[in-house]
Amino acid sequence: MIRRNLPFATVAVIVLVAAPLLLEPFRLSLLAKYLCYAIVALGIGLAWGQGGMLTLGQGVFFGLGGYSMAMYLKLTEGGGLPDFMVWSGVEELPALWVPFASPVFALGMAVLGPMAIAVILGTLVFRQRVRGAYFAILTQALAAAMVILLVGQQGLTGGTNGMTNFFDLFGQDLAEDSTQRGLYLAVASVLGVLYLATRQLVNSRYGRLLVAVRDGEDRVRFLGYDPALVKTVTFAVSAGMAGLAGALFVPVVGIISPALLGVVPSLELVVAVAVGGRHALAGAVLGAVVMGYAQTAFSEQFADGWLYLQGALFILVMTLAPKGIIGVAERLRRARTT
Repeated sequence: MIRRNLPFATVAVIVLVAAPLLLEPFRLSLLAKYLCYAIVALGIGLAWGQGGMLTLGQGVFFGLGGYSMAMYLKLTEGGGLPDFMVWSGVEELPALWVPFASPVFALGMAVLGPMAIAVILGTLVFRQRVRGAYFAILTQALAAAMVILLVGQQGLTGGTNGMTNFFDLFGQDLAEDSTQRGLYLAVASVLGVLYLATRQLVNSRYGRLLVAVRDGEDRVRFLGYDPALVKTVTFAVSAGMAGLAGALFVPVVGIISPALLGVVPSLELVVAVAVGGRHALAGAVLGAVVMGYAQTAFSEQFADGWLYLQGALFILVMTLAPKGIIGVAERLRRARTT
């Protein structure tokens, strides 16, 4: 048991202790952003890697969580209406916004809102035995529709520009290095707790049933289980993770907009999970951090060519290491022991 948990403990010490001490505030904030993406990737790893549900619309749930937190932050500024509403000619705070003045409601909606949508969508889709590419396309269409909806509601959501200019979080100045360091530790801690909880779920009886549904859904149904229920619960859990990641992302990065939750960002997260290794939860987390870092590093040097480098990296990994970085590490470990 100690040997099994040693890698996690080592990474936890590096992330929680070494990183805040060694990284400057800007780089630490970037790492916090990567860890937010890693939370989304963890949910994708659960739904896709363990459950076989290729979801291409996680950006929707990420965005719902982000907008929930952004609405709360905007309402804490004081001075009447949020700035973008004033520019859009809105004269009275919309009724939809009023409950988000409460941080409890905002955080609750950031998690429960995406989960509720996932339950409704999953119930409708999985009961009809929609799976494979059809499910992937449906979730992708949901992401595209959400972007159109947000862009069209300029006075309610900020339209194309989204929301930015956040100054205060629970009484703390977001511009202060100490606040950003605290946010980083919060994001890292949430990721660690979710990883342990998800690993426990995968190793449980339910996790084995989820894998059985992935590998032989009709056989599981014949044995008396309800595959639709199993998949819906997993899909909802992954959506809740994405919503929580979005809520953490907003104060860390300082912006939420439709560009961060459309089809392309959702696909990038799936690519990151594939690069890391979708069949291992650690691979999903590692892939998100590696791809986030690579995007920053390469875009600083090759601003116009990053997308080509990203595509080349994906093709290279899928061709030479279909099980991702984790698969390569596992092969090397086995080679040393034989």
